[in-house]
Order: sequence, then C-alpha cells, then structure tokens
Amino acid sequence: MTDIKGVTYPIPKKFMNRFIVDGKTVFIKPASCYKNIKPGMTLVFYQSREDTGFTGEGEILKIAFSEDPFTFLEQFQEKVFLNHQELVEYLENQKRWKTIRVRKSPLKRKLWMAIELKNIVQYSQIQKPSRFVPVGGQYLRG
Repeated sequence: MTDIKGVTYPIPKKFMNRFIVDGKTVFIKPASCYKNIKPGMTLVFYQSREDTGFTGEGEILKIAFSEDPFTFLEQFQEKVFLNHQELVEYLENQKRWKTIRVRKSPLKRKLWMAIELKNIVQYSQIQKPSRFVPVGGQYLRG
C-alpha cells in the first residue's frame, strides 16, 4: 500500500475561480476524509458538475475543526471561499438529505473542517481522474 500524499474534494465549477483568480485560500466543508491529512500535504481541486476533473492544487497549511461552520467566517474572514449567504444556502440544502432518525440517543453535531491552503496553482489542462471522486472526497496516494 502506498502512502497518502493528499486529498481531493469536489468543488462546483462556479466556485473554482475563487481560489485561482480571487485569491481565496480557505476551503470549508463538513468533515470527511480528513483523519489522515496534515499540513504539508496537497489538496487537489476536483471541479464538479461541469467540465469535471482535477483543475489545480494547493499545499495544506492548516486544518481547523468546529461544530459551527460560521466560526470559520470569523476566524479566516475574507479568505473563506464561501460568503455568509452561500454558507446559509449550503446548510439549507443539506437539510434535504437528512434521513429519518431511529435512535433515541442525543444527536451529535457534525464537525466541519476548514483547510487553509498556500501555493495554489491551476493546471494548464483539466486532468481526468482514474476513478470517481465521491462527495466526501478521497485520499490521494502516490
């Protein structure tokens, strides 16, 4: 088995230029596929929905976790790739995917993560992955 070199997550095409053109450096999402990543590894941008494929990458500088994603807007301010209203819309959209709860145990709040990047570069051509990139992301091995 090869070592983990980084991670990739799908990001809708409409948000990709925020990293490349607008200089945003913080990617936030519900925490998934994170236990084996650390600063110094690579986050590869997987452009989703249209013109899909790997479009660029950045070096992971810092990883932060919180039960409240709005704390990242306070902590990282204008560096976050989503604004307040877009984050509200994202959370509302997530509610549609909730399943019926059967357990009677107290509900645990899901962790969110913020990945701060540096040295972000755009690839000259979109690179097609060898396999599907799930919504939760996947580790990159090499």
